Amino acid sequence: MKTVIVARPGDGNFVSRFFYGVKSLLTGMRVTFRYLVHPSTVVTQQYPENRKTLKLAERVRAQLSFTFDENGFHKCTACHICEQQCPNASIHVMDRKPAGSTKSELDTFIWRLDSCTFCNLCVMVCPFQVLKMNSNFESSVYDQKLLVYNLTPYAGPASSVLMKVADVEERKKLIDARGPYDGPTALSGFPLAGISKQVFPETTQIGAPQ
Repeated sequence: MKTVIVARPGDGNFVSRFFYGVKSLLTGMRVTFRYLVHPSTVVTQQYPENRKTLKLAERVRAQLSFTFDENGFHKCTACHICEQQCPNASIHVMDRKPAGSTKSELDTFIWRLDSCTFCNLCVMVCPFQVLKMNSNFESSVYDQKLLVYNLTPYAGPASSVLMKVADVEERKKLIDARGPYDGPTALSGFPLAGISKQVFPETTQIGAPQ
């Protein structure tokens, strides 16, 4: 194979190399100079100084969350489709069967932010549009257990079932309040594929008094 030596534009005497260097510097700084002259076109967000006015694009995927109807009820039927489609077991849907009923309803919806890849598959496969990705990206914590959430504020049937009950007080009897760290999770004894249960002792309960 024959080697061909190609001269660079900057090769030559000192003067030509100097002017080539200046030209390449100005070319590289073109965007910077444009922002300097037209500061209104700057796209860099000055975070955290602009925290109160910060606006992110709708496509930003930061946290998984539930959607609710005008009455504050979700549409989740605990069908487990999102759990089955999650590529790395970051979702655990736990259901329950009320006394005298053969249909299951949602108990807790565990989402692991610490292992989620934000692929959005769970949002796309949900047949009832229960899930969405929001732009709340501030999730820094000092304890990894705080990165495992229960997304549903209550255990109970979906809104389609609750709204069939005309009496408001009777509706309240069908649901039980849930907190963001209620229920068994992967960091409090809930097993994950490929992870030893000894890593997460069953005696540890997230949100429980220590």
